[in-house]
Amino acid sequence: MATAPNRTKGTAPAKAKAKLKGGLKAKAKQVVEFPTLDVERTFLASGARLLAGVDEVGRGALAGPVSVGIAVVNLEDHPLLADVRDSKLLKPEDRDRLEPLVREWAVASAVGHASSQEIDSIGIIAALRLAGTRAWCEILSGGITPDVVLLDGSHNWLSPEVQVSLFDAAPEGPGCEAPVHTRIKADMSCLSVAAASVLAKVARDRIMVDLHAEVPAYGWNENKGYATPAHREVIRTQGPSAYHRTSWHLTGPEVS
Repeated sequence: MATAPNRTKGTAPAKAKAKLKGGLKAKAKQVVEFPTLDVERTFLASGARLLAGVDEVGRGALAGPVSVGIAVVNLEDHPLLADVRDSKLLKPEDRDRLEPLVREWAVASAVGHASSQEIDSIGIIAALRLAGTRAWCEILSGGITPDVVLLDGSHNWLSPEVQVSLFDAAPEGPGCEAPVHTRIKADMSCLSVAAASVLAKVARDRIMVDLHAEVPAYGWNENKGYATPAHREVIRTQGPSAYHRTSWHLTGPEVS
């Protein structure tokens, strides 16, 4: 009489459960979380109504401008906008599709730039402030004055530098006078900041594509001025262009 194969009780169900659990984990990883206005709406308690989400792009590039985007939302009554995320997480075609939708969705929007020459002249932080101030003034010129600013990152580079003493020169020109609140990775969780990043990224990418048509050797239509190995190699062999940040170490580590 043949005997049945020896099986440990519960083995098959245990394997099935493990497989199901693994499948659920895999599905959970595929869930995409989109930013909301939850963080922004916490500012309602302080009496704010119009909030300006602010983000920059191009800070770490070797060539081209640094660009700052602003998207203003009404905290009392503003809908969400589908598919908008931090611009780095979106495909170029998705950013191009979303950019006009962001402008229509926002109460007001703007992008300001500071050139590579300005970056070389005043440094990257002051250039960020300059680009942000240009975007801010465009918002104000449209008749919109935000009550508060939500800025991506940990450092407030947008507000004018504080006058240290009576013997120091006061900041020149207009600047952002609204209170600025910083938040690390705000572009991941805050819809206004993610929207601002899309605006800034699309505007800067278009500038770099236009510059590529003028100076095609550096491949800016692909690398958008960032430090790819191919970009650095062209700088080594041909030298920098008029649009490179020549105060920076453009070629990176020396190649032996």
